[in-house]
Amino acid sequence: MNATGPEDVHAILPEDADQALLIGRVWDVESGGPRVVAVSGGSVFDLHRLAGTVADLLELPDPAAAVRSALADPGLAEPRWDTAGVVKASLEGDSTRTRLLAPVDLQVIKACGVTFVDSMIERVIEERCAGDAGRAAEVRELVGRALGGSISALRPGSPEAAEAKRVLISEGLWSQYLEVGIGPDPEVFTKAPVLSSVGLGAGIGIPAFSSWNNPEPELVLIATSGGTVVGATLGNDVNLRDVEGRSALLLGKAKDNNASSALGPLIRLFDGQFTLDTLRGEEILLRVEGPDGYLLEGRNSVSRISRPFEELVAATHGKHHQYPDGFALYTGTLFAPTQDRDVPGQGFTHKHGDRVTIRSRHLGALINRVGPCEELPEWSFGLRRLFAYLAAQQQEARA
Repeated sequence: MNATGPEDVHAILPEDADQALLIGRVWDVESGGPRVVAVSGGSVFDLHRLAGTVADLLELPDPAAAVRSALADPGLAEPRWDTAGVVKASLEGDSTRTRLLAPVDLQVIKACGVTFVDSMIERVIEERCAGDAGRAAEVRELVGRALGGSISALRPGSPEAAEAKRVLISEGLWSQYLEVGIGPDPEVFTKAPVLSSVGLGAGIGIPAFSSWNNPEPELVLIATSGGTVVGATLGNDVNLRDVEGRSALLLGKAKDNNASSALGPLIRLFDGQFTLDTLRGEEILLRVEGPDGYLLEGRNSVSRISRPFEELVAATHGKHHQYPDGFALYTGTLFAPTQDRDVPGQGFTHKHGDRVTIRSRHLGALINRVGPCEELPEWSFGLRRLFAYLAAQQQEARA
């Protein structure tokens, strides 16, 4: 993936990057492993003396204060790389140079589905089509007539939602997607294994067995082991519509494949100016540029989410489930592409070579190129290699 010019670094970082506390990970070619970093003032600072993993850093009593202090202390934060150079290497996929990785490491990658009514209706359509894209336009019209606009204002779990459920069942239109969209319990699933997500510039994968699929531009919350949200990043929860549409029991096959979880470019930590409330009105923009000249643009308006962030986090973490290394939580998407790409009535599906850009004002831009899962780099750096690398670095520091 070629960089587009020296302005890339400004396009990748948040609009107010000079005020943002940005952390992440890079692959350090010199030491042969991942380093926790902070990005500030045109430099990428190595934070390995502060924390060996992002999970460790976020478990500090006040991660934002710790990063600020480290950036002012040459003994804790070393400006080792130029931000523009790291971004360029990332976008070009240059494995010989230091490049950005997904900004999480030991966190479990969780995801919430059907958190927006608009995309919920598209999930209903997938189910009704049984994964057949050719029937999408017909079923979309049928479901649209039946549901109308009345369902959009329903509060999930409310008495009004229960009444809507009763009516839909009587009309033969009830669906498992409507259950989690307007029912009392949100959908929460495990999106990807620990350390398997890819970052800025990496390929994102579509497996050979899928012929109807799309990107899902999402806000991703970053939480500690105690369930406290301390920052956020952008994500692409790549979706195989034909697979999931055949059966909800195929969710794992539809969601968890090689390079199917993209996160980045960096985590923005909460501080006095940037908070969870800032994100409630975030606009996440999507742009897909095809090798065939095709262009698709979309928007995920977080303000239209059906359930508050706190409810999604509580459904993920609590007495019923703990995450000792924290978790990253995809919060769902409003965007569901219906624009035809090739055959009229069959909507959008990816092609190899598509360039996908997910961007927001406060979080920057995540850019990836679509490729076949079977041909993208295999996931090979797992927990054993991470632990071996960290142990070697500790031994070297003691020597």
